[in-house]
Amino acid sequence: MTNYYDLLGLKRDATGPEIKKAFREKAKRLHPDIAGKTAEEGMRRLLTAYEVLSDRERRFEYDRACFRFIEKVGFDYRSWLREQGNSPDCQAKLVFFELLHLEEDEAIRVWRNNGGIDFHMENYLDREDWMDCLFILAEELGKRLCFYESFRLLVVLVREERRLPYFRHFMEEIETFLRELVRLRLRPQVDDETWLDCMETLLELGFSPRDEARWMRSMAETLLMMGDSASARAVIAGALKRDPALPNTKRLRRELVL
Repeated sequence: MTNYYDLLGLKRDATGPEIKKAFREKAKRLHPDIAGKTAEEGMRRLLTAYEVLSDRERRFEYDRACFRFIEKVGFDYRSWLREQGNSPDCQAKLVFFELLHLEEDEAIRVWRNNGGIDFHMENYLDREDWMDCLFILAEELGKRLCFYESFRLLVVLVREERRLPYFRHFMEEIETFLRELVRLRLRPQVDDETWLDCMETLLELGFSPRDEARWMRSMAETLLMMGDSASARAVIAGALKRDPALPNTKRLRRELVL
């Protein structure tokens, strides 16, 4: 079975310099400019392994999930899970298992076959495993340009973390991921109504007034394009209360006579 350490040819107690050296040596052989396009998938997996193991917090989370969930298994766990048919319990465990073994495409396929964002894996995994699984899954969906699905999973994570902290200081990275997804990626993939729903969801999560003001500005812009000036006026007024110095509001103020 392959994990990030196996992929880089490292022991579990490898140091930072050892991780960097192993990555560089492997990358030389797998880089598409040298090995051709057939090596692109291998290079992507190598990069993922390096990004996780070279970051102290992410490595800690990976080790906790991987070696608690996997090393206790002394048989072909993947085959056993698959043989259980459509049992949601085993399907949820299979999604997590495939993610931890770098079989991300297969994990996503299983997850979607079981309902995707409507597959409530929290009913079948321990809370820690479920949250780790959702974060890895959100990352992999983002890499495949499936931004709306990634957004929905990140929202669940943030809401659950607010309820009962688990990721703690690592949560800052997850929140940054969510902000960047919204700022740079999500909008072109959703219609106006869905975008408004996404923004309203974000406003329920307890982010900073500055973040909320920017999301409300986007809501006001969308509402104005949809012809709902009254709602746009109310929303931008709320945004300016949160951040009176909110930039890029001149056009809105002018069109809404603020």
